Amino acid sequence: MVRISKTYIPKESEKYMCEKHKLFFKNKLLVWKKDLVRSNNEALYNSSMDDNSTSADMVDQASSYTDKNVEMRAINRQIKLISKIDSALKKIKDGTYGFCEDTGEPIGIKRLIARPVATLSIAAQEKHEKEEKVYADDA
Repeated sequence: MVRISKTYIPKESEKYMCEKHKLFFKNKLLVWKKDLVRSNNEALYNSSMDDNSTSADMVDQASSYTDKNVEMRAINRQIKLISKIDSALKKIKDGTYGFCEDTGEPIGIKRLIARPVATLSIAAQEKHEKEEKVYADDA
């Protein structure tokens, strides 16, 4: 069984996606997920507690509605992120984590540390974004 210290950071000199790397990213993803779930639960709880819908003032009601809308969009983004984290954890388990979905090439340690849910290498991501822009310009 592989163990790593709390201060361990994957090195380029180590074999890419060795057991230490997988454990590092698994821990990083699990902590991130736990924090997101906690903040979502707090936001939902607080949102249900400060319900201004009974306020007589129309401006207060509109403001409250806008605030709730912004909160719900943020929560929805976090839920999508949790889904990406779950997907990354599954990839760690099946041995495909850290490799580009388009090219199969390593995504890279630095990119994964910055964005642990990345599924594309930087080159593939840039290509994808260019294609999206071209498609959007044609629409």
